[in-house]
Amino acid sequence: MERLHMNYIRDLIHRVRSGESDRRIARDLRVSRVTVRRYRKWAEAQGYLQPDTPLPHDISVAATLGAAPRPPRVASSVEPYQEAVQRLLDQKVEMTAIFQRLQEDHGYTGSYSSVRRYVRKVRPRKPDAVTRVHTAPGEEMQVDFAAAGKLYDPSCGRLRRAHVFVATLCYSRHQYAELVFDQKMPTWLGLHQRAFESWGGVPGRVVPDNLKAAVAKALVYDPVLAEPYRRMAQHYGFVVSPTKRATPRHKGKVESGVHYVNRNFMAGREFLDIHVANDHLKTWVRERAGTREHGTTHQAPLRLFKEYEQAALLPLPFEPFTLREIKQVKVHRDCHVTINKSYYSVPHAYVGQTLDAYLSERIVEIYRAQELVATHERSQEAGKWQTRLEHYPEHKAAYLQHTPDFCRQAAARLGPATSQVVETLLADRPLYRLRSVQAILRREETVGAERLEAACARALYFGDPTYRRIKEILNASLDREPLPEIAAAEPARCHTFARSSAEFFVVSQKVES
Repeated sequence: MERLHMNYIRDLIHRVRSGESDRRIARDLRVSRVTVRRYRKWAEAQGYLQPDTPLPHDISVAATLGAAPRPPRVASSVEPYQEAVQRLLDQKVEMTAIFQRLQEDHGYTGSYSSVRRYVRKVRPRKPDAVTRVHTAPGEEMQVDFAAAGKLYDPSCGRLRRAHVFVATLCYSRHQYAELVFDQKMPTWLGLHQRAFESWGGVPGRVVPDNLKAAVAKALVYDPVLAEPYRRMAQHYGFVVSPTKRATPRHKGKVESGVHYVNRNFMAGREFLDIHVANDHLKTWVRERAGTREHGTTHQAPLRLFKEYEQAALLPLPFEPFTLREIKQVKVHRDCHVTINKSYYSVPHAYVGQTLDAYLSERIVEIYRAQELVATHERSQEAGKWQTRLEHYPEHKAAYLQHTPDFCRQAAARLGPATSQVVETLLADRPLYRLRSVQAILRREETVGAERLEAACARALYFGDPTYRRIKEILNASLDREPLPEIAAAEPARCHTFARSSAEFFVVSQKVES
């Protein structure tokens, strides 16, 4: 039977007198019904269930019920190996290794949990002493994410898993909080920017954990920051000081702040969508969380912020930070890179190389190390192409630039024969014949407009206006020869047989005979 505190016994007797059932009493006091029945019988034997019997201030049941029985002690399966365990502990071997050594060297068949309980019994942990860090106004801000359940996303029309972002100023404990659907780089940077704007200034140091948007490579002493976050810190003038891995106590001020938002704002509430939730959250931070008496400072966070911390923040820069993300992209054979399902051209000399794409809200900058390679306006829709012809090799750029209309205009400038050749070729599948037309027009650069016009006229005269025929005419210098003249004024001749029809008739009779 469970041994209850004196106050619980008085409450139990009072409930029994009131006529409550054993089930109700057990549920409210969180004890078993067996315990309630035992105490009911004991109280009845003592006469405490009589309505007029006063209850003594000090109710003791030890003498009447006897000492609580202790469960029989079960020996640990590790005790036969206590000398080996003690020796390994002296050598500072970890518990997982101790478990493996016992299995391999001593044939231990018990569980790892038994080893862990035994080690904790023979060598209990010593409580760690901690140091509470106090910061000056405006010196530090701690940031963190926490799960916030599912909220409705109007942009896609469905419920999505949401996160609450909390930024806490360490001196005043004043907060900025916002609900979001992801922890990606653009979201991470935007949350910082909106927090700074809501406070009208920037703290000197920001303490995040090691999420990917903040830290590219988590190291103990020199963590490598994500490049967009590093640039943002330089733009606003704050220092980033990530915590060590698995040490949430190093940013305990925001940890308790996140817990407070989840427990006091999110718990037990439902919202129409995430926008409505954020509107309520903004009001709650200002009117409830900001005006309460904080458990550590015993002051209202919003009052401390306005009176001491706001003036100590760094001023906001004149221009807001615009970089949103940096991605590594590979230059494909078509001289384009793919970024968020859109395509951007780079010079053909970088085909096959991996470059860095710096993405802002409206601009895409592509770098090779510190060298700026290309700049484009950022596409707002997937599947869009941003192409500059100068990024292609010269001959490929010419093909794209010299469209059928361009070729017709150039041919008309050279002469009627060239124009007729171009029109004849483009009339039959213009995209297939466009290369031939471009090649014919390029001959002007080597032979001149006059010779090209004469070669086209000769090709038309003989009924073969193709690039191959025009090239042969120019190579053989046949364009310099005059075309055969046709005597247009000469009357047409009537063609007759050399023999008469009578002779054919006589010959045919001889053949038949």
